[in-house]
Amino acid sequence: MICRKVLEMQKTSLSWKAAGLSVGVVPTMGALHEGHLSLVAAAKQQCDRVIVTIFVNPTQFNNTEDLTRYPRTEAADTALLASHAVDVIFAPAPEDVYPLGFASQVTVAGVADPLEGRFRPGHFAGVATVVAKLFGMTLPDRAYFGEKDWQQVQVIARMTADLNLNVALQICATARASDGMALSSRNARLSPADRAIAGQLHPVMRACAQDLIQGQATAQIVAKAQKALIGYGFEKIDYFTYCDEQSLVSLDHFAPNGRLLVAAWLSGVRLIDNVAV
Repeated sequence: MICRKVLEMQKTSLSWKAAGLSVGVVPTMGALHEGHLSLVAAAKQQCDRVIVTIFVNPTQFNNTEDLTRYPRTEAADTALLASHAVDVIFAPAPEDVYPLGFASQVTVAGVADPLEGRFRPGHFAGVATVVAKLFGMTLPDRAYFGEKDWQQVQVIARMTADLNLNVALQICATARASDGMALSSRNARLSPADRAIAGQLHPVMRACAQDLIQGQATAQIVAKAQKALIGYGFEKIDYFTYCDEQSLVSLDHFAPNGRLLVAAWLSGVRLIDNVAV
């Protein structure tokens, strides 16, 4: 079932809850891959009814070219989700999510400021706003997100707690290809040669993790990793950092609950990943 109208979606979710059924939502921007399907599988295990949202959110793109180039594959996505017995695909139009006169925004301070917040100003305000709206439209008991977008997960967790949203967040492991590369809709924009280079990102991060555990200083490790990535063919590194996984405050040496996060450019495609250490 495809639902495009907010009121219809809310009524459907409320009817399920009135019948004592639990509701899970998997928010996506479409261009679905195995990573999204792993979230769907987790939702189906834990919830009586599962909603997958498909909405390419314009307010989280600070680069209009990136928004234009983002793949839109609704027909293929719909067929894929139907084969996985999703109960509702919620695919609203932009004018229904942001109707005429819309003038509100959710901003999250602190955890949204560094890393992606520095390189993509306004991005997390767009993310927090649309996720808050999607929660209000789908009325879920649980919402499913992947670890790949680690900072985004922390932003959504902060927002959900701060606004007393009655939604339990379920954070699932990053789905990876056989070479360890995190699955992403953006990977489709890589040529075969670039895809081979991109496969070096995760091994470099794993090597960094081992060096941290052995007690080497963060600055030394990060410098070596960045040099390695440039040597493989990455054009630019926006950040390669080791930080506390909740506050995202930088760490000089190995510490409990640390995490490596990276954003790197390859042939005009920006790739992100993270590894717990």
